[in-house]
Amino acid sequence: MAFPLYTLQLKQKILSGRVTIGKYDGSHSCITAATTGDKVMVHSPHLRDRELSMLNVNQVVSTISAGKLNPNEEKDMLVIGTQSTLLAYHVENNTDLFYKEVTDGANVVVIGKLGSINTPLAIVGGNCSIQGFDWQGNDPFWTVTGDNVRSLSLLDIDHDEQNELIVGSDDFDLRIFKEDALVNEISETEAITSLVALKDNKFAYSLANGTVGVYDKLNRAWRVKSKNAPVCLSSYDIDGDGVPELITGWSNGKVDARNSRTGEVVFHDVLGHGVAGLVTGDYTMSGKSQLIVCSVQGEIRGYDSTSVPRDTIQHGEVMRELFSKKQALLSELKNYSSDPSGTGIPANTRLLTEISVSSGSKIYSGGHVIVSLSTNNLTVIRSATVFAEGIFEGETFVVHPRIDQVTHHLDIPLVPPKDTPLDIHIRAFVGSNAMKTQFHVFEVTRQLPRFSMYNLANPVSKVIPDSFVTFRLNEKPLRLDAWQSQNFLVNSNTEERGGEGPSSAEWRISLTSLRDGSMLQLKYESGTMTIATPHMGIAADIIQSIAQFFNLNTIQSFAEFPSIFLSLRDQLNKVEELQQNAAKMSANVADTANIVRGLIVQAEDSRLLQYMKDLRECYSHLQQVNNDLIRNYSLRSANHKELLQTLRNINAVVQHASRLRVGKAKNDVAGLCRSAIATKNINLLIKTIKTGEA
Repeated sequence: MAFPLYTLQLKQKILSGRVTIGKYDGSHSCITAATTGDKVMVHSPHLRDRELSMLNVNQVVSTISAGKLNPNEEKDMLVIGTQSTLLAYHVENNTDLFYKEVTDGANVVVIGKLGSINTPLAIVGGNCSIQGFDWQGNDPFWTVTGDNVRSLSLLDIDHDEQNELIVGSDDFDLRIFKEDALVNEISETEAITSLVALKDNKFAYSLANGTVGVYDKLNRAWRVKSKNAPVCLSSYDIDGDGVPELITGWSNGKVDARNSRTGEVVFHDVLGHGVAGLVTGDYTMSGKSQLIVCSVQGEIRGYDSTSVPRDTIQHGEVMRELFSKKQALLSELKNYSSDPSGTGIPANTRLLTEISVSSGSKIYSGGHVIVSLSTNNLTVIRSATVFAEGIFEGETFVVHPRIDQVTHHLDIPLVPPKDTPLDIHIRAFVGSNAMKTQFHVFEVTRQLPRFSMYNLANPVSKVIPDSFVTFRLNEKPLRLDAWQSQNFLVNSNTEERGGEGPSSAEWRISLTSLRDGSMLQLKYESGTMTIATPHMGIAADIIQSIAQFFNLNTIQSFAEFPSIFLSLRDQLNKVEELQQNAAKMSANVADTANIVRGLIVQAEDSRLLQYMKDLRECYSHLQQVNNDLIRNYSLRSANHKELLQTLRNINAVVQHASRLRVGKAKNDVAGLCRSAIATKNINLLIKTIKTGEA
């Protein structure tokens, strides 16, 4: 049981996830939170006569953050984001640093230094875009990401003494940016709602489905899942061992601390209402930071390493583990005693698994991966439960055939949505016959290779299709066979060899995508690898896989994707047209606003002079102008959405183009492409994507 150092009641309702803490005078910590009524509350415990102050924002606050934004001051600045504006506020001086319109909204804000940019930035994540503002309101950083940004964090992952930006978005992807260059991408199973940097290049994340986990650089260390939703994450050394734990605040009011290495719970407490935010700061002015938990009803609790005795933590964990084992054994004993006869199966019963691909079958009409389960004797498989990330909703799939279809064999169809390696955990229920109510549970874990959704195609002509990418590769065909067997579910046959015997210098394989039926041809000849596919993203995935398998630090490639280049030209021209439309509509809105102001003044004059006829005409005209404003807003909104989608498509091509290379060439391509887009040089952009050079 945890014992808080102090408990406060602020008597203010706090919006969930919108809590921060800042030293606005340079020395005293003040909790700051968004409240109902479009206000921001600042609680200053050192000011006894006026602890609580309120700031009127007059818009719904979507995010809030505090930090050292002005490099010339030691005082923290408060940054408040709404769905259309961003305000940087100097709390101590009661002045605005800057006020900016952000058309894509401000869903999340983080303050700190990014990459080689010398000044701190307020980095704002919105609808598919990320902007960085300095203390003067300039935006030296801007980039586009794949979807609506939900979470941000700054962390030096690669030990280069410069922070990378970790971005979590609604498309289930974690993206890592080195300034505006995308350097890594990790797929998750739900929208990433929170991120926090931990010690030793680790970072923690939470998902909308109740998952909380930790990544050690790019490798997941552990994860847990709850039926409740994690609201916020923080980092604090609650047990005094010198290593900060991962602190999680949950929607049901629970707060827990987990060992960042193992995920073991070392502390927990429960508030009367849902957690709104977690912050760390010296709230007692004792010279030592505390973990501060805020609830949605305004309750504040503070904890430190003295709140939970260590022996309580250790004994509590042991008791929970022993109790869990006891319950499992009692349940097993109950099953055996309820029906002692006829429940057994032969002692040598084994569960066999086989994984293959199919372009269509009785169990599933489209292309899919088949996991075949069978037993080695006359026992039957009554049902099976499959646990896998990102394939099924809820990560679980149950196959339960009708009683008359139960045999010793069971096929499970899987359709991985992305080309990523997947671990699948299978729990099969095996019994002596299908009529029994008790079954033995067999558990097995298998891994689907990265490119499992591809099947062998009929050998095609040696003419390379229009869309392809080539690069130099000095490897033997046998090594390519090893890469293929590790990453695909199909094996090349002898007919696909270009020569005779394993010593041949030529290697090729022709595949068909089970998702859309498109062709994928891989060919290695005379030290050159050619990947032919209409999808640049698939070619990029294969190049990254080859580089990882063969430990290649540098790959420079030549790309030819005529249809993508043609689409890119159209989209860049479309961007220019949409931007011109946006400028015209903004000017139209400004003109209409002037008309509205004039009509309101005229209507007020008519009212004072009792000219009722003129007053009615003014209001009638005002209503027409208002309707025009509403229509113009709808057009502006549609234009902006179309512009955002077009920019997202262009950004996806740039990201794929950079991933067609490895090492320095990868970062160079991203920078050169963005420069070409900024100068509206379409020919230079296409040349850069093709050759990797300007």
